[in-house]
Amino acid sequence: MEEVVIPMKDGVRLAADLWRPKGKGDGGPFPVLLEYLPYRKTDSRGSGYDFYSYFARRGYVVARVDIRGTGNSEGTLIPYEYSEIEQRDGEEVIAWLARQKWSNGNVGMFGISWGGFNSIHMAMRNPPALKAILAVDATDDLYQDDVHFMDGMLHVDSWEMMMDVANSLPGAPDYRIDEKYFAERFDQPPWMLTYKRQQRDGPFWDRPALKMRYEAIRIPSFLVGGWYDGYRDSIPRMLEHVKAPVKAIVGAWNHTYPDEPYPKPGFEWKREVLRWFDHWLKGKNTGIMEEPRLAVYVREWHPPGPYLENAPGSWRYEDGWPIARVRERIFYPTPDGGLAAEAPAAATAQLRYVPTTGVEAGGPVMWWGDVAPDQRPTDAFSLVYETAPLEQDVEILGLPKALLRVAADAPHADWFGRLNDVAPDGTVTLVTGAGQNGTHRKSARAPEAIEPGKPFPLEIEMHFTSWVFPKGHRIRLAVSNAQWPMIWPTPYPMTTTW
Repeated sequence: MEEVVIPMKDGVRLAADLWRPKGKGDGGPFPVLLEYLPYRKTDSRGSGYDFYSYFARRGYVVARVDIRGTGNSEGTLIPYEYSEIEQRDGEEVIAWLARQKWSNGNVGMFGISWGGFNSIHMAMRNPPALKAILAVDATDDLYQDDVHFMDGMLHVDSWEMMMDVANSLPGAPDYRIDEKYFAERFDQPPWMLTYKRQQRDGPFWDRPALKMRYEAIRIPSFLVGGWYDGYRDSIPRMLEHVKAPVKAIVGAWNHTYPDEPYPKPGFEWKREVLRWFDHWLKGKNTGIMEEPRLAVYVREWHPPGPYLENAPGSWRYEDGWPIARVRERIFYPTPDGGLAAEAPAAATAQLRYVPTTGVEAGGPVMWWGDVAPDQRPTDAFSLVYETAPLEQDVEILGLPKALLRVAADAPHADWFGRLNDVAPDGTVTLVTGAGQNGTHRKSARAPEAIEPGKPFPLEIEMHFTSWVFPKGHRIRLAVSNAQWPMIWPTPYPMTTTW
């Protein structure tokens, strides 16, 4: 490993660690893999050793670069995540890596979370030397999926507070504090405040949002996600809409790499990553593009959390998305709390809003990920509808929808739909869910207040999931108006009607 600086056109120098092959005849040229983050490369160097050294030993240079104004890189702190400044610098970094004497001119980009996001964003910009990406636990829709406004509703995440603290620190290991440090880092506006002022979907979130222009990506993308992570919805969307080659793996883990899984099982995934980059950056026929496009772990029932050592299920390949053999099945809520195959006569149900409920469905860092506890306490403050005990196993794979017709006696209400598995012993396991801001019923870009007492249709598309409901279990739909503390509550006392 060696430390280098990468010059930008405006004179700012970005700090980088280079992990290069070492041995006789290892002068190159090699393809380069780039991870581009604000997470202070020097402080976190040990956490990347396993991944970086694996690829250096197999004929790659791996570059870990601190984003402008973060870690050991020079310059004023970028104004927020995925800014135009970050991405312009990213293009210069890729070009610099491609023209070094030890480089063969082919660059791949990779990362988890932020590194997955900006890998997608750089692929949208298509710099000439960028040949393929690997994006783990990332998404194509920043407004709806990122930690700031989950499903279009205010979410306050521990990451936001942590990041503002980390941004204010000087570079390691000297941690030099002087007037330049104060001007460029400590005295900059906190990102969290910037995000919370952007409560509507629109240009601020459109900047790097792939959902607006899937055709922008013209290079191959390898996507990895987990059922207990909040950033999994982009995988079916990108498989369906991106025209360049796309491969995907969806496992049982949360916001982690597959070889560090919680919950288990995981697997030694670096071999698959090597096959991917060898194909696109070295021109080797590794056979990876001859295999089905999607590897998916189909979850089977497990009791509710909050902890889960192993998620039961099985792996299988699928040719892509959508899957041709999938069939939609409609269940109709009935006045007696059932879910039936036929629509019942019209009826209404009412629910008093209790803003402090919902912790079991999603705590402050769960954002529709992680292993949720028993849903019964939250279901007690919800409208609940369920099938009779199933006569056979029922497997689902996709994004379930709750199609509601609702009203409220207040100008602003949120609705949350959760799909649950009710075991014969009464325990309730969360399968998936999502929320919908009632003022966004027509548009998250131009919210409209609710007219008190006036019914309107509301569609809740739940998050991407797989599950096998066992014979003898019940499928439950629970609908509520609060999910504290994951989502900030609405301020009005109210009763909602379904």
